[in-house]
Amino acid sequence: MRVVKYEDIVKSIKDMIIYSTTHLAPDMQKALEEAYENEKSEVSRAVLAQLLENAVIAEKEWKPLCQDTGLAIYFVKVGTDVKVEGGTLKEAIYEGTAKGYEEGYLRASTCDCFSRANLKDKAGYNLPPIIYFDLVEGDKIDIEYAAKGGGSENVSRATVLAPAAGKEGIKEFVRKVVSDAGPNPCPPLVVGVGIGGSFDMSAVMSKHSLFRNIGTPNPDPELDALEKELKEELNKLGIGAMGMGGTETVLAVHIETYENRMCHIASLPVAVNIQCHSSRHSHITI
Repeated sequence: MRVVKYEDIVKSIKDMIIYSTTHLAPDMQKALEEAYENEKSEVSRAVLAQLLENAVIAEKEWKPLCQDTGLAIYFVKVGTDVKVEGGTLKEAIYEGTAKGYEEGYLRASTCDCFSRANLKDKAGYNLPPIIYFDLVEGDKIDIEYAAKGGGSENVSRATVLAPAAGKEGIKEFVRKVVSDAGPNPCPPLVVGVGIGGSFDMSAVMSKHSLFRNIGTPNPDPELDALEKELKEELNKLGIGAMGMGGTETVLAVHIETYENRMCHIASLPVAVNIQCHSSRHSHITI
């Protein structure tokens, strides 16, 4: 049984948050540079140039890429042969999150659903985070983190289609969600799509798909082809960078399905989770 110290996890979480909210992820950096080269609209090219300049300034000054530093979202795989010493893994993630947001001078965005009162004095600084745990073989702790802003989250949608809707129904739903979103999620976008499982699982998968590095192919050839087809169709919407009109609205479409593409015989759950041009995400293994 491998032992990991509680304080080591706290520090790793804190450092990951501060770095990834001030440094544009390499895959997004490359995708924005390619979008700038490919964009047909001069106005949108100018906007993309500003986004790239913003990333340079943020990295140089260790300032947030965006004022909305988001909710802290985690997907955590815990090896069955690892033990946390000095506290629980959940407590370590909570403490690391609070320290990362407070010491990094990042906005505390969590509030009460009804009163809208900020929770930083009640629950802790930008707490509680959203955590999905999974048990796996091994003696490592694998942590994926994303700062999910409200602008992109607000336009994300989930539904349950009739089985007869099939692949065409899925494509139409994705098109509608992105079209309805327009400029609100700060394009160019990464579009995550979850298909199958149940209503709730499709939403989880759509969010998790956003963690996949842009440019990496889907391991399922059929889904890979569908991703490319959807990206091409979505870019024909002409929304462009920050809604200024153009050819580079979507940088990537990432699709996840449940095991063996499972869903109930009477249902076809589909969710679309949208991520903005900052796409702040990071991945560490402890």
